[in-house]
Amino acid sequence: MSRLEWSKSSYSTGAQGSCLELARLDVRARVHLRESDDPAVVISTGPAALGSLLNAVRAGRLPTRGK
Repeated sequence: MSRLEWSKSSYSTGAQGSCLELARLDVRARVHLRESDDPAVVISTGPAALGSLLNAVRAGRLPTRGK
């Protein structure tokens, strides 16, 4: 894999040390996500699947931890 350039989420303040970071190689390539606390673990997905996840998060359709 080519070297990825990571960008932090605009919602990540960095104050607590855990930030979501995203990277992609080009517009049609897969999107890569990682947690700044564990940068060796990278999840890759397509833009459409990431869009669906973000829409579900914004709409509050995902269960919270412990529920």
